[in-house]
Amino acid sequence: MKKLILAAAIAATTAGSASAATIYEGKGLTYKLKGDFQIQLRKDVGTDQKLDVEFDDLELKNSVIYDLGNDMKAFGQLDFGYKNAAEGKTDSSHLEEAYVGMQYGNVSVSIGQQNFAVDSFGVDEQLEDTLKEDQFDATKTSGNDVVRVDVNMDNFTLILTTELEAGSEKSADGKGVDIFMSTSVAGVELGAAYQNFDEDPSVSGDVDVWGVSAKYDAGFAEFGVDYSKADDGAVETDQYNLMTIVPVAKTTDLGLGWTKIEEDGSNDVSEWYANVVYKFPTQKNVSVFAEIADTDKDGVKMGYLTGMRVKF
Repeated sequence: MKKLILAAAIAATTAGSASAATIYEGKGLTYKLKGDFQIQLRKDVGTDQKLDVEFDDLELKNSVIYDLGNDMKAFGQLDFGYKNAAEGKTDSSHLEEAYVGMQYGNVSVSIGQQNFAVDSFGVDEQLEDTLKEDQFDATKTSGNDVVRVDVNMDNFTLILTTELEAGSEKSADGKGVDIFMSTSVAGVELGAAYQNFDEDPSVSGDVDVWGVSAKYDAGFAEFGVDYSKADDGAVETDQYNLMTIVPVAKTTDLGLGWTKIEEDGSNDVSEWYANVVYKFPTQKNVSVFAEIADTDKDGVKMGYLTGMRVKF
Protein backbone atom coordinates (compact mmCIF):
# COMPACT_ATOMS: atom_id res chain seq x y z
CA MET A 1 0.00 0.00 0.00
CA LYS A 2 1.45 3.42 -1.00
CA LYS A 3 0.64 6.24 1.48
CA LEU A 4 -0.48 9.49 -0.15
CA ILE A 5 -1.72 11.60 2.76
CA LEU A 6 -2.24 15.20 1.65
CA ALA A 7 -1.17 14.30 -1.89
CA ALA A 8 -3.47 14.42 -4.90
CA ALA A 9 -4.30 10.97 -6.13
CA ILE A 10 -5.50 12.41 -9.43
CA ALA A 11 -3.81 10.48 -12.19
CA ALA A 12 -3.31 13.49 -14.40
CA THR A 13 -1.22 15.22 -11.78
CA THR A 14 0.51 12.37 -9.97
CA ALA A 15 1.68 10.94 -13.27
CA GLY A 16 3.34 14.27 -13.98
CA SER A 17 5.58 14.19 -10.92
CA ALA A 18 9.16 15.36 -11.15
CA SER A 19 10.55 11.82 -11.09
CA ALA A 20 8.65 10.74 -14.23
CA ALA A 21 10.38 10.80 -17.60
CA THR A 22 8.50 12.77 -20.24
CA ILE A 23 8.69 10.67 -23.41
CA TYR A 24 6.61 12.98 -25.59
CA GLU A 25 5.00 16.39 -25.16
CA GLY A 26 3.28 18.31 -27.92
CA LYS A 27 -0.08 19.25 -29.46
CA GLY A 28 -1.81 18.92 -26.09
CA LEU A 29 -0.52 15.40 -25.47
CA THR A 30 1.87 14.39 -22.71
CA TYR A 31 3.19 10.85 -22.36
CA LYS A 32 5.17 10.05 -19.22
CA LEU A 33 6.91 6.90 -18.07
CA LYS A 34 7.78 6.10 -14.45
CA GLY A 35 9.91 3.25 -13.21
CA ASP A 36 10.47 1.79 -9.75
CA PHE A 37 13.05 -1.00 -9.37
CA GLN A 38 13.83 -2.36 -5.91
CA ILE A 39 15.74 -5.55 -5.14
CA GLN A 40 16.56 -6.85 -1.68
CA LEU A 41 18.59 -9.43 0.18
CA ARG A 42 16.00 -10.42 2.78
CA LYS A 43 15.40 -12.83 5.62
CA ASP A 44 11.78 -12.53 6.73
CA VAL A 45 10.61 -12.51 10.32
CA GLY A 46 9.64 -16.11 11.08
CA THR A 47 10.50 -19.44 12.65
CA ASP A 48 12.78 -20.88 9.95
CA GLN A 49 13.35 -18.27 7.27
CA LYS A 50 16.32 -18.27 4.90
CA LEU A 51 18.16 -15.42 3.22
CA ASP A 52 16.86 -14.82 -0.30
CA VAL A 53 16.88 -12.31 -3.14
CA GLU A 54 13.49 -10.60 -3.21
CA PHE A 55 12.05 -8.38 -5.95
CA ASP A 56 9.95 -5.84 -4.13
CA ASP A 57 9.15 -3.38 -6.90
CA LEU A 58 9.76 -3.90 -10.59
CA GLU A 59 7.22 -1.51 -12.05
CA LEU A 60 6.71 0.51 -15.20
CA LYS A 61 3.92 3.10 -15.17
CA ASN A 62 2.59 4.60 -18.40
CA SER A 63 0.62 7.84 -18.23
CA VAL A 64 -1.13 9.61 -21.12
CA ILE A 65 -2.61 13.07 -20.55
CA TYR A 66 -4.56 15.15 -23.11
CA ASP A 67 -5.19 18.84 -22.53
CA LEU A 68 -8.77 19.46 -23.69
CA GLY A 69 -8.78 23.16 -22.95
CA ASN A 70 -11.02 25.11 -20.57
CA ASP A 71 -9.17 23.57 -17.58
CA MET A 72 -10.14 20.04 -18.66
CA LYS A 73 -7.89 17.01 -19.13
CA ALA A 74 -8.37 13.42 -20.20
CA PHE A 75 -5.97 10.81 -18.84
CA GLY A 76 -5.17 7.12 -18.99
CA GLN A 77 -2.87 4.98 -16.85
CA LEU A 78 -1.41 1.55 -17.58
CA ASP A 79 0.97 0.04 -15.02
CA PHE A 80 2.78 -3.29 -15.13
CA GLY A 81 4.77 -5.14 -12.47
CA TYR A 82 7.45 -7.70 -13.35
CA LYS A 83 8.08 -9.22 -9.93
CA ASN A 84 6.48 -12.54 -10.89
CA ALA A 85 8.66 -12.84 -13.98
CA ALA A 86 11.80 -12.14 -11.96
CA GLU A 87 10.81 -14.87 -9.50
CA GLY A 88 10.31 -17.39 -12.31
CA LYS A 89 6.53 -17.57 -12.15
CA THR A 90 4.51 -18.43 -15.24
CA ASP A 91 2.99 -15.00 -15.88
CA SER A 92 5.74 -12.74 -17.22
CA SER A 93 3.98 -9.51 -16.20
CA HIS A 94 1.22 -8.44 -13.87
CA LEU A 95 -1.29 -5.71 -14.63
CA GLU A 96 -1.39 -3.43 -11.59
CA GLU A 97 -3.43 -0.45 -12.78
CA ALA A 98 -5.48 0.23 -15.90
CA TYR A 99 -7.89 3.15 -15.91
CA VAL A 100 -9.10 6.21 -17.81
CA GLY A 101 -10.65 9.41 -16.57
CA MET A 102 -11.47 13.09 -16.90
CA GLN A 103 -10.23 15.98 -14.80
CA TYR A 104 -11.85 19.38 -14.48
CA GLY A 105 -10.04 21.84 -12.25
CA ASN A 106 -9.42 20.14 -8.90
CA VAL A 107 -11.83 17.25 -9.50
CA SER A 108 -11.28 14.03 -11.44
CA VAL A 109 -13.39 10.96 -12.16
CA SER A 110 -11.82 7.68 -13.29
CA ILE A 111 -12.91 4.09 -13.95
CA GLY A 112 -10.99 0.85 -14.23
CA GLN A 113 -8.48 -1.18 -12.22
CA GLN A 114 -7.02 1.06 -9.53
CA ASN A 115 -6.58 1.69 -5.82
CA PHE A 116 -9.43 2.32 -3.41
CA ALA A 117 -9.65 5.59 -1.49
CA VAL A 118 -8.52 3.86 1.73
CA ASP A 119 -5.17 2.93 0.14
CA SER A 120 -4.14 6.51 0.97
CA PHE A 121 -4.64 5.97 4.72
CA GLY A 122 -1.96 5.40 7.32
CA VAL A 123 1.49 6.35 8.62
CA ASP A 124 3.33 3.03 8.31
CA GLU A 125 6.92 3.44 7.06
CA GLN A 126 8.13 -0.17 7.28
CA LEU A 127 9.95 -1.38 4.17
CA GLU A 128 8.58 -4.94 4.49
CA ASP A 129 5.63 -5.52 6.81
CA THR A 130 5.16 -8.83 8.60
CA LEU A 131 1.78 -7.69 9.92
CA LYS A 132 -0.69 -5.78 7.77
CA GLU A 133 -0.09 -2.03 7.47
CA ASP A 134 -3.57 -1.29 8.85
CA GLN A 135 -7.03 -2.86 8.91
CA PHE A 136 -7.88 -1.50 5.47
CA ASP A 137 -4.87 -3.36 4.09
CA ALA A 138 -6.14 -6.47 5.89
CA THR A 139 -9.46 -6.17 4.03
CA LYS A 140 -9.04 -4.76 0.48
CA THR A 141 -7.33 -1.72 -1.02
CA SER A 142 -7.73 -2.14 -4.80
CA GLY A 143 -10.03 -3.66 -7.40
CA ASN A 144 -10.72 -3.96 -11.11
CA ASP A 145 -14.29 -2.59 -11.22
CA VAL A 146 -13.56 0.70 -9.52
CA VAL A 147 -15.23 4.08 -10.01
CA ARG A 148 -13.19 6.80 -8.30
CA VAL A 149 -13.64 10.52 -7.59
CA ASP A 150 -10.74 12.72 -6.40
CA VAL A 151 -11.07 16.25 -5.05
CA ASN A 152 -7.77 17.98 -4.32
CA MET A 153 -7.94 21.48 -2.82
CA ASP A 154 -5.12 23.55 -1.33
CA ASN A 155 -5.55 22.15 2.17
CA PHE A 156 -8.09 19.39 1.72
CA THR A 157 -8.14 16.05 -0.08
CA LEU A 158 -11.26 13.93 -0.58
CA ILE A 159 -11.29 10.57 -2.36
CA LEU A 160 -14.39 8.46 -2.96
CA THR A 161 -14.38 5.00 -4.54
CA THR A 162 -16.80 2.18 -5.14
CA GLU A 163 -16.01 -1.36 -6.25
CA LEU A 164 -18.92 -2.56 -8.37
CA GLU A 165 -20.28 -6.08 -8.09
CA ALA A 166 -19.07 -7.57 -11.38
CA GLY A 167 -21.31 -9.74 -13.53
CA SER A 168 -18.41 -11.87 -14.71
CA GLU A 169 -16.67 -14.35 -12.41
CA LYS A 170 -13.35 -13.49 -14.10
CA SER A 171 -13.49 -9.90 -12.88
CA ALA A 172 -15.49 -10.29 -9.67
CA ASP A 173 -13.50 -9.34 -6.58
CA GLY A 174 -16.18 -8.18 -4.16
CA LYS A 175 -18.09 -4.94 -3.82
CA GLY A 176 -17.76 -1.97 -1.51
CA VAL A 177 -17.56 1.75 -0.90
CA ASP A 178 -14.66 3.80 0.50
CA ILE A 179 -13.92 7.36 1.56
CA PHE A 180 -10.70 9.08 2.57
CA MET A 181 -10.25 12.66 3.77
CA SER A 182 -7.17 14.60 4.86
CA THR A 183 -6.30 18.14 5.86
CA SER A 184 -3.68 20.08 7.79
CA VAL A 185 -4.37 21.94 11.05
CA ALA A 186 -1.60 23.89 12.81
CA GLY A 187 1.02 21.88 10.97
CA VAL A 188 -0.53 18.52 11.83
CA GLU A 189 -1.66 16.34 8.91
CA LEU A 190 -4.95 14.68 9.82
CA GLY A 191 -6.53 11.78 7.96
CA ALA A 192 -9.75 9.77 8.28
CA ALA A 193 -11.12 6.85 6.27
CA TYR A 194 -14.10 4.50 6.16
CA GLN A 195 -14.79 1.34 4.18
CA ASN A 196 -17.66 -1.11 3.82
CA PHE A 197 -16.59 -4.17 1.83
CA ASP A 198 -18.08 -7.54 0.94
CA GLU A 199 -15.55 -10.01 -0.44
CA ASP A 200 -18.27 -12.36 -1.76
CA PRO A 201 -21.70 -10.73 -2.28
CA SER A 202 -23.28 -14.15 -2.83
CA VAL A 203 -22.59 -14.93 0.83
CA SER A 204 -23.88 -12.62 3.54
CA GLY A 205 -21.26 -10.91 5.62
CA ASP A 206 -19.58 -7.58 4.92
CA VAL A 207 -16.96 -5.79 7.01
CA ASP A 208 -16.90 -2.20 8.25
CA VAL A 209 -13.50 -0.56 8.70
CA TRP A 210 -12.66 2.94 9.88
CA GLY A 211 -9.51 4.72 10.87
CA VAL A 212 -7.95 8.04 11.91
CA SER A 213 -4.36 9.25 11.60
CA ALA A 214 -2.10 12.18 12.45
CA LYS A 215 1.36 13.26 11.31
CA TYR A 216 3.57 16.09 12.51
CA ASP A 217 6.90 17.30 11.15
CA ALA A 218 8.83 18.94 13.99
CA GLY A 219 11.86 19.65 11.81
CA PHE A 220 14.29 17.49 13.78
CA ALA A 221 11.95 14.49 13.33
CA GLU A 222 8.59 13.46 11.89
CA PHE A 223 6.05 11.69 14.07
CA GLY A 224 2.97 9.72 13.08
CA VAL A 225 0.18 7.69 14.65
CA ASP A 226 -2.87 5.91 13.30
CA TYR A 227 -5.68 3.72 14.57
CA SER A 228 -7.95 1.48 12.53
CA LYS A 229 -10.77 -0.87 13.48
CA ALA A 230 -12.50 -3.66 11.54
CA ASP A 231 -15.84 -5.26 12.45
CA ASP A 232 -17.32 -8.13 10.43
CA GLY A 233 -20.24 -8.66 12.80
CA ALA A 234 -18.56 -11.54 14.59
CA VAL A 235 -15.00 -10.37 15.30
CA GLU A 236 -13.64 -6.91 16.04
CA THR A 237 -10.00 -6.12 15.33
CA ASP A 238 -8.12 -3.02 16.50
CA GLN A 239 -4.76 -1.90 15.14
CA TYR A 240 -2.37 0.81 16.33
CA ASN A 241 0.67 2.23 14.51
CA LEU A 242 3.39 4.55 15.76
CA MET A 243 6.28 5.82 13.66
CA THR A 244 9.17 8.28 13.81
CA ILE A 245 11.49 9.41 11.02
CA VAL A 246 14.70 11.16 12.09
CA PRO A 247 16.86 12.85 9.41
CA VAL A 248 20.31 12.04 10.78
CA ALA A 249 21.89 13.74 7.75
CA LYS A 250 20.75 15.50 4.57
CA THR A 251 21.06 12.20 2.72
CA THR A 252 20.04 9.74 5.47
CA ASP A 253 16.77 9.04 7.31
CA LEU A 254 16.35 6.74 10.30
CA GLY A 255 12.89 5.22 10.69
CA LEU A 256 11.44 3.59 13.82
CA GLY A 257 7.99 2.08 14.18
CA TRP A 258 5.67 -0.12 16.21
CA THR A 259 2.43 -1.93 15.33
CA LYS A 260 -0.05 -3.71 17.60
CA ILE A 261 -3.09 -5.78 16.59
CA GLU A 262 -5.81 -6.77 19.06
CA GLU A 263 -8.38 -9.28 17.83
CA ASP A 264 -11.34 -10.76 19.73
CA GLY A 265 -10.64 -14.32 20.80
CA SER A 266 -6.96 -14.20 19.79
CA ASN A 267 -3.71 -13.26 21.44
CA ASP A 268 -2.50 -9.72 20.78
CA VAL A 269 0.53 -9.41 18.51
CA SER A 270 3.03 -6.57 18.19
CA GLU A 271 5.81 -5.79 15.73
CA TRP A 272 8.65 -3.28 15.85
CA TYR A 273 11.00 -2.18 13.08
CA ALA A 274 13.98 0.08 12.48
CA ASN A 275 15.29 1.10 9.08
CA VAL A 276 17.77 3.46 7.50
CA VAL A 277 17.57 4.91 3.98
CA TYR A 278 20.46 6.67 2.23
CA LYS A 279 19.78 8.74 -0.91
CA PHE A 280 22.76 9.67 -3.02
CA PRO A 281 23.20 13.48 -2.94
CA THR A 282 23.81 13.73 -6.69
CA GLN A 283 20.85 11.48 -7.60
CA LYS A 284 18.07 11.31 -4.99
CA ASN A 285 16.18 8.70 -7.00
CA VAL A 286 18.97 6.23 -6.24
CA SER A 287 18.97 4.89 -2.67
CA VAL A 288 20.24 2.03 -0.53
CA PHE A 289 18.55 0.84 2.64
CA ALA A 290 18.53 -1.66 5.49
CA GLU A 291 15.93 -2.79 8.02
CA ILE A 292 15.50 -5.07 11.01
CA ALA A 293 12.14 -6.18 12.43
CA ASP A 294 10.64 -8.62 14.89
CA THR A 295 7.32 -9.63 16.45
CA ASP A 296 6.46 -10.88 19.93
CA LYS A 297 5.13 -14.22 18.69
CA ASP A 298 6.64 -17.25 20.42
CA GLY A 299 9.54 -18.89 18.63
CA VAL A 300 9.84 -16.16 15.99
CA LYS A 301 13.28 -14.98 14.95
CA MET A 302 14.17 -11.43 13.96
CA GLY A 303 14.20 -10.62 10.26
CA TYR A 304 16.45 -8.28 8.33
CA LEU A 305 17.01 -6.95 4.82
CA THR A 306 19.23 -4.70 2.78
CA GLY A 307 18.79 -3.52 -0.78
CA MET A 308 18.88 -0.85 -3.47
CA ARG A 309 16.18 1.19 -5.18
CA VAL A 310 16.37 2.99 -8.51
CA LYS A 311 13.41 4.99 -9.79
CA PHE A 312 12.57 7.68 -12.31
